[in-house]
Amino acid sequence: MIRPAHTALAALAFLAACGSVPESIVASTQSLLPSLFSSAAAVSGGLPEGWKIYRLFRFKPLTEYELVKDGGTQVVHAKAQSSASGLTQPVSVDLRDYPVAEWRWKVPKLIEGADNTLPSHADAPARVIFIFEGGRDRLPESEVMNYDLAKALTGNPLPYATLMYIWEPDRKEGDIITHYNTTRVKMVVAGNSARDLTRWHEARVNVLEDYRRAFGEEPPRVKSVGIMSDSDNTGSSIEAFFGDIRFRKE
Repeated sequence: MIRPAHTALAALAFLAACGSVPESIVASTQSLLPSLFSSAAAVSGGLPEGWKIYRLFRFKPLTEYELVKDGGTQVVHAKAQSSASGLTQPVSVDLRDYPVAEWRWKVPKLIEGADNTLPSHADAPARVIFIFEGGRDRLPESEVMNYDLAKALTGNPLPYATLMYIWEPDRKEGDIITHYNTTRVKMVVAGNSARDLTRWHEARVNVLEDYRRAFGEEPPRVKSVGIMSDSDNTGSSIEAFFGDIRFRKE
């Protein structure tokens, strides 16, 4: 897929950063579930222990993440001001054992005009991101060039597959959006302007079935989980709140 150089480089740098996970974690056959924001100790800058910032591109401003109390429960507060970065944690989850993911999130304001099919409007106030194991040998031939370019540019391989749950202002919940730069990133619309933006919303998704629906194949193990609030493309200021992310057996 041929894209303008600046959008292709930024997208590939972001994807490679998201997929960078220690091999000791990737190789594990035991379940390693994400740690909980509600019980995490705060480390440098108020970040939850065990979660690390991933930077999309060297010169992009970072979104701010901080543990805060909301209604007596500890959650992550994200503030994006024309910025884009996320928090990530390595995991090792077989979706045949834990097919369902649950979390809470609150989005006080949507990004007007956001559209993740367009590079110039590809922002979201909140994303929950699942990165999957797999290497170059499993990729479709059409995606091998992207994989090689990302590794050459960043030193990190492109993730085999990425599934995101996002807020978009106008699209129908359940719609699947393919990333404008690669077919290996699929976004499921999980919130829109029809929702009450003044309150928390509970999300319960079947990641196993959504992966099958998005990619038309059986999923490998989940190797990392992330959250992100980004507003760099639209130049807007937004915030979001994220509660614990848990995997369930059913």
